[in-house]
Amino acid sequence: MERIGFVGLGRMGLPMARNLARAGYQVLAWNRTPKEAAGLTLAPSPKEAAAAGVVITMLADNAATEAVLLEILEGLPAGGIHVAMSTLGVPYSQSLEARHRARGQLYLAAPVFGRPEAAERRELRIAAAGPEEALEKVWPLLETLGQEVYRVGNRPHLAHAVKLGGNFLIASMLEALAEAYVLVGKHGVDREAFYQVVRGFFRSPVYENYGRILLERRFSPPGFALRLGLKDVRLIAEAADTAETPLPLGHLLLDRLLSGVARGLGEEDWTALLKLVEAEAGLEG
Repeated sequence: MERIGFVGLGRMGLPMARNLARAGYQVLAWNRTPKEAAGLTLAPSPKEAAAAGVVITMLADNAATEAVLLEILEGLPAGGIHVAMSTLGVPYSQSLEARHRARGQLYLAAPVFGRPEAAERRELRIAAAGPEEALEKVWPLLETLGQEVYRVGNRPHLAHAVKLGGNFLIASMLEALAEAYVLVGKHGVDREAFYQVVRGFFRSPVYENYGRILLERRFSPPGFALRLGLKDVRLIAEAADTAETPLPLGHLLLDRLLSGVARGLGEEDWTALLKLVEAEAGLEG
């Protein structure tokens, strides 16, 4: 049985690790907060998880990844592979590549598109980038976790750029759809009727799934917390700044999500930005 290390058993990481175990891998899993996980072998530390030779990290952000990185670098053998499946900043991803190379290790980026329910059903979309030989080795793992896997380049940070670009589109869609719901609603249109038009005309799982969440106001428990959405939009702004790329819409989204956190919505789903749009239209309360 092939061994895989897995670091991060949050709302996304736990179902992903379990799917690997169900596929026949021995998963050596570690989480900052001890968590019982049937089917997984709990590792005492990130270092022990990395000693498997291939280790996946699925953590909240740059800081959470950095908090375990030294142990991963120490535990991963020469020629071992670290697969970062979190949403990370582009400059930070570039630094990870250099730090692994200095130790004779391989680093890949394979961030995922999808919410926890998609992770449960193995319906994630994955953007993968890194050295060809390492990608070939972990490709079966990625196909176990995702419905579709896209190869987007031979430098890991390219996958994180793709992920941030995709999240920029999702955040922009959320803002536009929330505003559209409020606009048509204030003219007396039933939101369910409008949703059916959107669902038919914009045939996309993103519009369909998020449109339904907004319609049903499923803000808690969060599939993706608004505070994490703010983190991602900050990473998008960082990527734009380092590439000298103006993002006017990105700054609007940054202010919108920052306002949501300031108003106490940080632990609700990021679709709760609908509440902010409604409040500005006089529908609060």
